[in-house]
Amino acid sequence: MKVLIACEYSGIVRDAFTKAGHEAFSCDLLPTETEGVHYQGDIKDFLYDHKWDLMIAHPPCTYLTNSGVRWLHTRPERWAQLDEGAAFFNFLLNASIYRICIENPIPHKYAVERIGRNYDQIIQPWQFGHGETKATCLWLKNLPKLKPTNIVDGREQRIWKMPPGPDRAKERARFFTGVADAMADQWGNL
Repeated sequence: MKVLIACEYSGIVRDAFTKAGHEAFSCDLLPTETEGVHYQGDIKDFLYDHKWDLMIAHPPCTYLTNSGVRWLHTRPERWAQLDEGAAFFNFLLNASIYRICIENPIPHKYAVERIGRNYDQIIQPWQFGHGETKATCLWLKNLPKLKPTNIVDGREQRIWKMPPGPDRAKERARFFTGVADAMADQWGNL
């Protein structure tokens, strides 16, 4: 299976699919953190260079997420940024790839209006072997919902409690290996 992981610099999902025997590529504006096939640049320049069987995308959530909705009413410039973020989200969601998963935090109502539909599933890291909470929404196209693989105790809010710092945004965006492995195991043989 030929798999595109859009907006991923960490290589976590790409590496899970590669380990499962698939031809997986990651693409991001940032360089990859691990060895593997990675296109550093705009996904719009890379998306149609290949025929993909599956795309998993992690588009920026800054202007779409419920946790940032309050800024729309105090910073008027964020409405245009919301429109731009939703347009990019829809670009990925509507790509001409048969199977697609878009991952993002819980969206606010204005983002849902612009995206045109709500998510199909909410998952938590503790359902996949990580003892923490971070509600993650999945918009699915021709994919079944992910089934939990390793429900664990210890529901810590590590991501939410991260202190400010230069790498905070990158660390908050880092995907969970247990979820990546579940994606590769459950969706890799469709």
